[in-house]
Amino acid sequence: MQSLDPHQRPPEAIRNVYKKYQKMRLKDIDQDLELIDLDGDLSAAKKAHVSMLREIDVERLATAFRAFAGQNLQSMHSVPVYEIEDIPGLQVIPSLVPPEVQRLLLTRLLHRDLSDPSHLTNIHTHYDVSYPRSNSSFFSQSPGSVEIAAQPLDPSIHRPITVTQLLNRKMRWMTLGGQYDWTQKRYPSSPSPAFPLDIKQLLEGVFPATKAEAAIVNLYSPGDTLSVHRDVAEECGKGLISVSLGCDAIFVIGLSSDCLHQVDAESNARLQPPEKTLALRLRSGSAVYMSGESRFAWHGVPQIIPDTCPGYLRNWPNIDDGDEFAEWKGWMANKRINLNVRQMTERSAK
Repeated sequence: MQSLDPHQRPPEAIRNVYKKYQKMRLKDIDQDLELIDLDGDLSAAKKAHVSMLREIDVERLATAFRAFAGQNLQSMHSVPVYEIEDIPGLQVIPSLVPPEVQRLLLTRLLHRDLSDPSHLTNIHTHYDVSYPRSNSSFFSQSPGSVEIAAQPLDPSIHRPITVTQLLNRKMRWMTLGGQYDWTQKRYPSSPSPAFPLDIKQLLEGVFPATKAEAAIVNLYSPGDTLSVHRDVAEECGKGLISVSLGCDAIFVIGLSSDCLHQVDAESNARLQPPEKTLALRLRSGSAVYMSGESRFAWHGVPQIIPDTCPGYLRNWPNIDDGDEFAEWKGWMANKRINLNVRQMTERSAK
């Protein structure tokens, strides 16, 4: 597979669209004529960019979701998959993940997996993390606790971090499976920790063309962003899976000529020149699948929209009144959690 430079600077046209939405005031977002929202009403101009590609069969969805969450799911229906025509291969599935599955996915990611030392985080670069005892969660501590969750490797540079600081703002990302090195922008040669099997089976049940081997779980608050980048460290071009939980996000994506050359080298497909950079509003439970020409597209998150977390997630991790996480009630109200999953090597499909 032809190599793309992970350190290359994004094209100016894409950066300009990113900056536009980064600076956009909240009152102007709903009125923006170029922002595509597949959960809202599309204008005629926006519909010109979107076509329904297919529907995901209800039996396939029911099998995947019930294997993950059990049988107590509400009646299910087939889900439409839309393709964004200006970015061929970019598929958007609004309202894919049912609320019950969203809540359980959050619970397993942020109680179970965040408490597993084999899953590295942004904190590990400068800190030694004190993990909770077996089968416990960081959320088991009171939000008013002054207990230290992470001690700095160099106390002359960084201060200790309490559990509350860790969970409210300091924790920005966690890796699952293949532990991506953000400094070197590559995967290490050492064996990867096992990808959580239940989440792997869930994702592969819905997106069978991609093997879930590595993931980055991003934790956002309003004011946080994700800079424009492209995912090029993997040794194959299988589609990327992205699932949104919590507050709405603006997602900017665009192609450049070398992205198209990468796909052309793999498939020899007839390619159309890139037309423009697009912005989408992604809501809780929606998924994006970046395949084909969009697999190596530039993309970023310039804004998290506050106070948009759906009611069924706002109180998480306090699922039932009086449970052990009652003091953390409302933690998700201004959070967005994004699960971004990829296949690392071509041989994985064999």
